[in-house]
Amino acid sequence: MSTGEVGVEVGDSGDERAETPQPRVTPAPSHLFDAVDEARAAAVEEAADELGDEAAVAAVGAHLGTTVEDDGSVTHSFAAHLPGYRGWRWAVTVAAAAGDGPVTVSESVLLPGSTALVAPDWVPWDQRVRPGDLKPGDLLPTPADDPRLVPGYVDSGDPAVDALAREVGLGRERVLSFEGRVAAAERWQDGERGPAADLARSAPASCGTCGFLVPLAGSLQGVFGVCANGSSPADAQVVAVGFGCGAHSSVAEQPGSPVHVSALVYDDGVDLEPVGS
Repeated sequence: MSTGEVGVEVGDSGDERAETPQPRVTPAPSHLFDAVDEARAAAVEEAADELGDEAAVAAVGAHLGTTVEDDGSVTHSFAAHLPGYRGWRWAVTVAAAAGDGPVTVSESVLLPGSTALVAPDWVPWDQRVRPGDLKPGDLLPTPADDPRLVPGYVDSGDPAVDALAREVGLGRERVLSFEGRVAAAERWQDGERGPAADLARSAPASCGTCGFLVPLAGSLQGVFGVCANGSSPADAQVVAVGFGCGAHSSVAEQPGSPVHVSALVYDDGVDLEPVGS
């Protein structure tokens, strides 16, 4: 057995194979690389706890390679032949307390390969909620330390908000922080009502010059507003000033149907005389 480090990958068929050996960065005793039989026996023992002795032998497949953990331990990998565990491998770490000391098994575990089917990473519940998930009666509390909000008596950095927050009887315990405004602005700018939307790219003009735009108050007023055109697909929605649609207030009224049919109309029911006849 080579004393180089060998990684493990999974082929398209689900069978694992060893990669090209890579130079070993940390030296390890050579007899740890030769301890294939000891590592296999540990993997079989691990499998026997769930499958029984006879099935455990068949569940531990070919030796796939070794990986150096440190100067006193090496991990041996074996193909795992288990129903429902395609792409997984047995990983057994062996170690030696002193340079040429006896081989001992430190750990034996079943690990997923690159194509193994595994559960997705855990995401806290408050990060899994998406716009549109809330239904009537649902409640979504905000954390006490939510960086998007600051107490109403603290300067938020928005002059319009700060002026209102100082008024008696405002009733808002928390207001948007600078971070909260930036996050909202980025989300709206990059969303379906931002300047990069398909509808905006084909519009005759932008919302910034439209008479139906109701600007937002505060520091966002120069960048966003609310559409007040009932004929627009963005009616009652926050739009970026760079957004636009075909219902812009400056679109001139055209006679007949506003829908463009064709620039040229030919009457193919009329016989034309040949030229020069």
